[in-house]
Parts: sequence; structure tokens; C-alpha cells
Amino acid sequence: MPSIRELYISHVAQTSEIPLMLEIERAEGMYIYSAEGKRYLDLNSGISVSSLGHRHPNVINAVKNQLDKYLHTMVYGEHIHTPQVAFAELLTQTLDNGLDSVYYLSSGTESVEGAMKLARKHTGRYNVVACSSAYHGSTMGSESLRSDDEFTRSFLPGVPGVRHIDFNDESQLSKIDEDTACIILEPVQAEGGVIPPEDNYLQKVRKRCDEVGALMVLDEIQTGFGRTGYLFAHKKYDVVPDILLMGKAMGGGMPVSAFVAPKEIMMALAKKPMLGHITTFGGHPACVAAAHATLQTLTDEEIYKDVLRKEALIRSKLKHPIIKEIRSSGLMMGVELTRRKYLKHVVNHTIKNGAVIDYFLFNNKSFRLAPPLIINDEQIEEGCNILLAAMDYARFKYTKR
Repeated sequence: MPSIRELYISHVAQTSEIPLMLEIERAEGMYIYSAEGKRYLDLNSGISVSSLGHRHPNVINAVKNQLDKYLHTMVYGEHIHTPQVAFAELLTQTLDNGLDSVYYLSSGTESVEGAMKLARKHTGRYNVVACSSAYHGSTMGSESLRSDDEFTRSFLPGVPGVRHIDFNDESQLSKIDEDTACIILEPVQAEGGVIPPEDNYLQKVRKRCDEVGALMVLDEIQTGFGRTGYLFAHKKYDVVPDILLMGKAMGGGMPVSAFVAPKEIMMALAKKPMLGHITTFGGHPACVAAAHATLQTLTDEEIYKDVLRKEALIRSKLKHPIIKEIRSSGLMMGVELTRRKYLKHVVNHTIKNGAVIDYFLFNNKSFRLAPPLIINDEQIEEGCNILLAAMDYARFKYTKR
């Protein structure tokens, strides 16, 4: 009789030849438990998804209540579902900035695709500008926004009309011109190793878009729902996009995403032709019920308002000779090491000793910290001690060689 691990290798598609192979039994709050009974402190949140921790009771209750009413009834947009209306009302009241129409989807990359279509349809323009070393998803449109040939060359040709600029380099903003439908960028670059905006960069992007009539699309799929210490990072950096993208933490662990725009822009998808963008499972009632509970919990309990203090506490505790730099925006952190060869030892030893961290796509000297926002001071102490021990081990392994 094959084991579940053997069946996994045989029948579940992997995305690399060296999967982590951590067999999950259950997860609760800040912790993940393996089939062997080992407890892991989650310092990754499934890459910024589980911001309320695992199985938050408000999210679980919302899903259970919805299960007793109805699940899928019709392709999104044809039936009125109470969870969709309730979330959209709460979200737009919270945003309070003219972004008042919500289009629901199932994953972050779908929100990127929808935003690209909306921008092209609304402006009648063709070109899209994106930033180098950014990741917006793995469907063809989102993949085409990537600048790195190593990832994209096997899937070419991509969607045409994409130009790239470097994040934080205002001298390149002239590439946003009268032929540009939109620029799609993150308020904080995630996969480059957490790169916050500098010198009012986002305001300068906003100004350039206004000058040439291009739309500004902010990808807040990772930064949204409290991750940066504000409910959304565009509020932290004082800029309002034309289209806002969200996903990951939106559903409290359930798969749901959205793009949000002013109604007059969003209506471009409803006419000439109508049904300009459709989806079967976007806005699934159980997932959006979870999203409503997540947003309600974040706003009622103001969990995100303690994020900046926790960020400062982590930074104060992570002091080690092999740390070159810590870049952060709230509990979205990139810890850069002095040598690339340290990285795999730190990540592997941290996991071995009971805490989950992860790599970045475009920074091979840094590891990611993105714990659930509910992490308390004792758990910060626990996690930092594990990380510091892993760094001691990495330095010993390297100097030993």
C-alpha cells in the first residue's frame, strides 16, 4: 500500500523537482501541525494569505452559515448573492475614495487579467507598462508582465504590448505615454525582496498617469488587508489608483480575489460588447462570506493597527552578523544575508526547528517573513530565536567549509 507521500509524488503535479513535502495534519491560529505531530510556527502565512491565522473562528462560522443556505447557483453577475453585496458595501465604505465597484474572481492572477482587459477597453489603448522584478501571477497575461527571461522564455510568445520600467526610478516614467492603457505595479515590490517606494514614487506615477490619460493599477494582492500596517498600502503611501487589485488575505484562507474601480470605469466591461469579462466561480458565496468576515474582523478589532509595533519589535530582535539588511513595510519583510550561500541553510534549519519561512522569486540572498497579523510578542520571541539559531548554524556551516 503506497503512502500518502508516494501517492502525492505520483499523482499531484509539483511546481519544482524539490517540493518541501511537509505533510499537513491540521492548522490552528499561528501554528501548522504535521502528520508526525510536529508543530511549526507559521512565519509565512502561505505567502501573506492567512493574515488572521489559520481557521479564525469568525471566518469558519461565516463559511458554515453560508453552507447552510446555498453554494453556486449561476455564473457570477446573473444572480444577486447576499455575501457579494455585503462585502462590496463594507469594502467600498472602508475605502471611501471613489473605488466603488467590485468585480469578484477566484485568484490574484485573474484580477490582473481582468484589470488589463478593463484598462484596454476603457482607454481604447493597447500598451501596458509593468515594473521589472515584479510578479503578478502565472496566467498568460500576468506572465507577460514579468521582465525576467529565465521564467518567461519557455512560454513565449506572451501577450504583446508590455513595456518595463524599474521600480523607484522616476526617470523612466516617460515610458508611460499617450499610447499606454495602464501601468500595473505593486505599492511595495514583493518578490524582489520587499522593496518599498522611495521619494514619493507612487505619487509621481499617479501624476504621470493623469498627464497622459493612462490608468494606474495597483496590485495589492500581497499588501492588502492590513499587511503593511494600513488596511491597504495605497492609504499608507497616500495615493489612489484607478483600479485596485486584491486577493490572498482577502478570504481568510478561502480562494477569492477582486479588482475594484469606479463604476464608470467598470461599466466598460458591460457594454459593446456586453459580457466583456465573465467567470464561473468568481465571487463564490462561501468564499465571499469568508472575505466579509475577514474584513469585518480586521476593521472591528483593528488588528492591523498593531502591525507597525510588531514590525519594529521583530527588527529590534533580528540582529546577527550575517544579516546585511532588513527591508519591510509592516509585517511584509525581506531579510537579506551577507552571502547567498547562507540562505538555504537558514531556510532549511528554520523549518527543521519548527518555524516556516520562504524564499523570494527575484532575490537569492533574502528570505521572506510574513507572519499572520495576529502574532503576539511571545510568538515573535519564539520565531526570532529560531531564526537566530538558524543563522548561527548557517555561519558555522559556511566557515567550516
